[in-house]
Amino acid sequence: MNTSELREMSDEQLVLTFDETAKSLFRLRMQAQTERLDVPSELRRRRRLIARIKTVQRERELAKLKNEVAGAQ
Repeated sequence: MNTSELREMSDEQLVLTFDETAKSLFRLRMQAQTERLDVPSELRRRRRLIARIKTVQRERELAKLKNEVAGAQ
């Protein structure tokens, strides 16, 4: 999933995707500690997806604050 796809999602969809990805990353980390992973690069892929989601959420938060400040003036 790339950044443009994330930007097209609603806030609720982003939160759900974040939750699913975080749970999946947790399971992968546990599996990595207890047994050998089939695809070790999946850990990196999940961490980066979480970072992208947080970035999009922060961009939206800053845009909202900027609009509030502009509206107050």
